[in-house]
Amino acid sequence: MDGQLAELFNLQLQHFSIWEAIAVALGLAYVLMAAKEIVWAWPAAFVSTAIYMIIFWEGNLPMQSALNLFYMGMAAYGWWLWQVQPSREAAANNTDVQPLAIHTWGIGRHALWIGLGILLTFSFGGLLTLFEASQMPYLDAGVMVFSMMTTFLMARKVLESWFYWIVINTFAVALYWQTGYPLTAMMFVAYMGLAWYGMIKWQLRFRAQTRTATAA
Repeated sequence: MDGQLAELFNLQLQHFSIWEAIAVALGLAYVLMAAKEIVWAWPAAFVSTAIYMIIFWEGNLPMQSALNLFYMGMAAYGWWLWQVQPSREAAANNTDVQPLAIHTWGIGRHALWIGLGILLTFSFGGLLTLFEASQMPYLDAGVMVFSMMTTFLMARKVLESWFYWIVINTFAVALYWQTGYPLTAMMFVAYMGLAWYGMIKWQLRFRAQTRTATAA
């Protein structure tokens, strides 16, 4: 077993290109900047996912390439949304424009969101099973579906998005480790730690926003 893991590490290191290194670095930078609500997180995400889209396409992984194409679109959406955008109330009342604030969802809304994710996971997992297109079809589908959905929550600055990432990254580590990608699995371990950091940072900012709103 140890010999097989060592062989996998050596094989991945041989194919670890400078472009992949750049994509990993920009991906980590994206998470760190997102945790600090720095809008430049989204250009970093855009370039990182663009590189991964090409890497996965050349590596004959079309679904992962398509997923990163979606991430590119979400990066553009996040960049636009994190600029100073007027709320409907501000636009209607001609009041000062305020940036998008961190906010929370209620339990009912999260239940519906998770239910939708589970439904899509079993739907895509069933298709992957039918066409024998994945080593671990349901885990593969679940990571893909919830990653796409959580990227949307991140762009909308929903506080709980970081908790979703912690859970998703845990399953992603299992997926990549069991399918023979130990280096990628290690990268997602790092993402998991950064998700905890992001959740703490956003929780503190959310509390500060709440105190400010209460004082006003």
